[in-house]
Amino acid sequence: MECRSGCGACCIAPSINTPFYGMPEGKPAGVRCVHLLADYRCALFGLPERPAACGRFQAEPDYCGRDRFEALRILSDLEESSRP
Repeated sequence: MECRSGCGACCIAPSINTPFYGMPEGKPAGVRCVHLLADYRCALFGLPERPAACGRFQAEPDYCGRDRFEALRILSDLEESSRP
């Protein structure tokens, strides 16, 4: 599956527990990444500063659903269910 244009759910819903460029404390779940552009594209895509967690994420229907709103719900639910 190709990444859905104008989505950005994977840049909002999940947490990133390691520090990265622009977010030295990591990114809390549900918080918009500082590198998410107004059109929901990643400003770090293809750059070495992009977090490894982001590079490992692959768009697929089970995570991305039918639209941006379903993707946000699915990814938020996964984030919540994976908390210790």
